[in-house]
This record gives sequence, structure tokens and C-alpha cells, in this order.
Amino acid sequence: MSMKIPISKPYFGDEERAAIVEPLATGWVVQGPKVAEFERLFGLYTGAANSVATSSCTTALHLSLVALGVGPGDEVILPSFTWVATANAVEMVGARPVFVDIDLGTFNVDPDRVEAAVTARTRAIVPVSLFGVSADIDPVMQIAARHGLKVVEDAACAVGAWYHGRHAGTVADVGCFSFHPRKAITTGEGGMVTTADMGLAQSVRSLRDHGASRSDLSRHLGQHSYVLPEFDRVGYNYRMTDIQGALGVAQMGRLEAIQALRAERAHAYDAWIGDVEWLRPQTLPPDCRHGYQSYVCLYRPAEPSLSNVEVLHEGRNELMDSLEAAGIATRPGTHAVHTLGFYRRKYGIQPEDLPNCLIADRLTIALPLYAQMTPAEQDYVLENLSDARVKAK
Repeated sequence: MSMKIPISKPYFGDEERAAIVEPLATGWVVQGPKVAEFERLFGLYTGAANSVATSSCTTALHLSLVALGVGPGDEVILPSFTWVATANAVEMVGARPVFVDIDLGTFNVDPDRVEAAVTARTRAIVPVSLFGVSADIDPVMQIAARHGLKVVEDAACAVGAWYHGRHAGTVADVGCFSFHPRKAITTGEGGMVTTADMGLAQSVRSLRDHGASRSDLSRHLGQHSYVLPEFDRVGYNYRMTDIQGALGVAQMGRLEAIQALRAERAHAYDAWIGDVEWLRPQTLPPDCRHGYQSYVCLYRPAEPSLSNVEVLHEGRNELMDSLEAAGIATRPGTHAVHTLGFYRRKYGIQPEDLPNCLIADRLTIALPLYAQMTPAEQDYVLENLSDARVKAK
């Protein structure tokens, strides 16, 4: 029996279908009351004092850096093993991304490498919480305090991830989340900025809306709605639509159930991989809770190093090819940005300069994970994973 198993899929039902019709019926489809409700619910769930919805996590990162005053001549420290958007946001404000290496267990930034990368030009640090495991934020915040820096957590993958009793994205100065369809909950495209700093939140709200002094919603709900806002700064059109906001509200209503179902499937992977020497799942540090945005493993039939990484990479790709032939989608965890064309050419960093990022780039594999995944579908993945490994030997 063959199946078609995607890498992920969003969880939609009647609630979502009904939710997106409401803005169509009212005619309020731009940023409005549904976006405001989504922001409120997200703040309640995460414990964030301020939540500001945006058009994507990329724009959330961009707005956060702009609001913090990061610009040309500044340096921003970030791990290379991340989606390219993290570095792109730094480039978008004219700053220089300074790439550092990761811990190969958690796939997140190594705080010791962060401290060593600080210079007189450093203005901010952007740790990334990959695949649902929070970055080790406390030591990063301590480094930032010593050097007078700001911390913007790229929490794109971290809905449902907890760090020492606090939700990811609420420990740093700013957190930035994604609601792309591969995330636990989705608005199609969409993002969120979280911060305890009310002034910073107000700046982000203005910047996402062309630099306006007040939103369309507040203007239309008050008196003299015909009076246009002031525009005292240059802003952007990074607003979330109310159709997306309505979808987000419905998704928040089922977030806990989605998280529980994803965790159940992830724990089944854990049980199987516990007896497998050639795959190692992402490490979950103590006193942390996994959000299971993805289930990512390191392919390691031998101890990986710079001397054997390309040979092991060929074996990993053969494994993924075999699964693809069986109808099972897999992906690399993500890429090492310093090896990508633009960044490689501009900054001249050699792939081996950040060895753990390179190894993760070449040897990670994300297995299918989604809330609707049935035990039969997961058994099919595991059977073919085992068979594919035998063939690759």
C-alpha cells in the first residue's frame, strides 16, 4: 500500500470557514477588529504585554529592527543556521549580519559564540528559536546587558515553545512569530511582534501602517472619522488583513488541541528513534517545552565532521530520495545562510568557518508532522524510513 504524506499541512475546519466569511459579510477586510482580536488572544496565550500583527515574520523582524534604530554601519549578531529571512531583515535596514555558529544538539545559537562576536559596532542580537525549541535566551540577554545591546528573538517557529516557564518571544526585548502554513497555526502569511515595551509596540504599530499616528480602526470608531492621521515618520504597508485576522482568531481557539496532537506524533517518533543510532532528534534543554513546529533530526551514521560531511550528505540525500519515491515528503531542517549565493559573495565567509552550521545544513532531515497525521500514516513513514536506511547502507 502506498500513501502520499506531506511534510506538513494546516488544520482547518468549519470554524475557520465560518470565520473568514464574516469580514466578507461586513465589508471590513483590511486590518481591523479581527486583527485586534487575534492580537489580544495571542497576547493572552503567550503572556506578552503587547502583540502587534504584521504581514509576515520577515516584516515583523524588519519593523522591530527599524523601531530599535538599527541601521547602516551597525552590526547584528545572528546564527547562520536559520531561514534566510532572518539575515534578509538585517540587510533591509542596511546593517551587517554577523554570523555565528550553533549548538549541534539544539540547532540553536551557541551563546559563547555570541559573546565573542560583539564589537563596537554591534547594536543587536537575533537568536533564533528553531523548529519549536526556544533558544537559550537568558545568557544572550546577559551578554546584551553587559554590552548595551537589544535582543530580537526570531521566534518564527516557536508558537507553543516555552523557556523556563515563559513563552518563547517574551523574554527578549522583542519576539517575532510566523503564521506560515508550516507553523502550528496559520493565517496563510502573517506575523506577530511581541514586546513588553509599550513605546516600542506603538512604534511598530505606526511603522506597519505607513507611519500613521493612528489606525483606520481607531479613526473609524471615534468622532471626526474623516480626519486623516498624522505621518511623522516613513513607514511601510506591513498590515495583516482582517480575513487573515479572522482565520487567526479561529486557529487560536484550537491551538492547544493542535499542539497536543503534534506532540503525540512527535513522541511516537521519539520512541522509534530511541533505538536508532543513525538519527538523532533535536535536543530539548531542561525546563523547556517543545512547540513541535517541525520534527528535525541529524543524520549521523558516523560522527559528523568537516572531513566526512559531504559523504554523509550524499547518504542523507539518498535516504530522502527513497522516501520521496514512496510518496513521503521530507525537507532539510533549514539552510546555513553564510553558504548561500548573496551572502557568500558579499561577505566572503567560507562554509567551513561555521562548522556546526555547515553540518546542520548538510545533514538535517525534517520528518512529516501535522496534527491530522494518523498512526497508520506515521507507521508508513517509519517503515519506509527503516527500509530506506537499509538500502542506503
